[in-house]
Amino acid sequence: MRTRSLLLSLATAIVAAGLALFVVNPASAAATTATFAKTSEWSSGWQGEYTITNGGSSAITSWKVEFDLPTGTAVASYWDALLTTTGQHSTFTNRSWNGTIAPGATVTFGFLGTGPGAPTGCRLNGASCTGTTGPSPSSPTPSSSVTTPVPGATPLSRNGQLRVCGRQLCNQIGKPIQLRGMSTHGLQWYANCVNDNSLNVLAREWGADVLRISMYIQEGGYETDPAGFTAKVNDYIQKAYDRGMYAIVDWHMLSPGDPNFNLARAKTFFQQVAAKNKDKTNILYEIANEPSDVHWSAIKSYADQIIPVIRAQDPDGVVLVGTEDWSSLGASGDGQGVSRILANPVNATNIMYTFHFYAASHDDYYLTTFRDAISRLPMFVTEFGTQEATGDGGNNFSRAQQYLDLMAQNKVSWVNWNYSDDMRSGAVFTEGTCAAGAYSGTARLKPAGAWIRDRIRTPDDF
Repeated sequence: MRTRSLLLSLATAIVAAGLALFVVNPASAAATTATFAKTSEWSSGWQGEYTITNGGSSAITSWKVEFDLPTGTAVASYWDALLTTTGQHSTFTNRSWNGTIAPGATVTFGFLGTGPGAPTGCRLNGASCTGTTGPSPSSPTPSSSVTTPVPGATPLSRNGQLRVCGRQLCNQIGKPIQLRGMSTHGLQWYANCVNDNSLNVLAREWGADVLRISMYIQEGGYETDPAGFTAKVNDYIQKAYDRGMYAIVDWHMLSPGDPNFNLARAKTFFQQVAAKNKDKTNILYEIANEPSDVHWSAIKSYADQIIPVIRAQDPDGVVLVGTEDWSSLGASGDGQGVSRILANPVNATNIMYTFHFYAASHDDYYLTTFRDAISRLPMFVTEFGTQEATGDGGNNFSRAQQYLDLMAQNKVSWVNWNYSDDMRSGAVFTEGTCAAGAYSGTARLKPAGAWIRDRIRTPDDF
């Protein structure tokens, strides 16, 4: 938050008996190809990508890639395509926005695979994916499938270790998920609002999936007592873990706006926190809250130095990288933040980029910028409010709902600012609530608190 505290898979599973109504253009023989590559592998699966190349002289206006997988191998999550499966046969078709491929151009889509196998018998628009012609393979008879839920009752026990797959945040079995939760206020001011009782309410009554632990660096924060604030963050990580919630470790730098000002402190802090908690599966690392007055190249340089420090201790934790102009993706500046990231992305895997918004201040331009970003980058909203960018003033619930609807449609995770009794309208509790310890129910909630509580309490789709 500015004064004091100032992931796409558009793909939703479509299960159908066939694609009889889907019309595709035949691939040109020996001209149009679909090439498969495994881009990464781990003990239980892999990430794969198909690149469709139009080597012909006319545009392709739609495409369909189909293949078989051996028994014991399956597609988990996927992106930039629609999927229909019948038994071990998978059929991917284009989305509305990537069906046309100009001569000489390419389109890619990807997916996560479980098991040791790889695609065989690939066909592109009815022809061989290598560009040669031949009969299309027959599709097996559709078979019914049963989804077995992951055992456990909490977000953490259901989803386990998270990872980034394509542009989505995915759980331990590769399913894209959306986390929803709350951010603390600055721990140097409102630590009394974050305790066993309040976190029990957040986890069990509100049903929150994630707690963002907001540790300021300046403004009376980390730099005044590194050991004390590190211990406090570790304690809150454990409290979130005990309640089955994920924890975002928020390096809440605000002023100075260049994250490199605190580079040495950040290296020390993240090394210690990652080493202490490396065996936990509930941590996400937000390495720069709201960079400002600094070019993307400086933010990237900082990220490229901090992420290896974390990875040396915790190779699996998802890292969240702040963006230009108070994590607005440049919308509060020249509006080119998304393009600059795409041209010069952070040199790491398993990362997402952050976006912050305040609904009463951030209008259609910000919403459009965000919509564009989630179609091109893995995104996580680590902070938002229904009020103005100061965290105060009137609420714009209708605008906030537009953002939430967009995030729900695209499974973009979010965290609301803030879980405290600060005097500002963005704090969910009325003043004096934390001293009284009266967190349960709705009697002590401000309008923004009641609004966000209702939205966190809606069922997850884990």
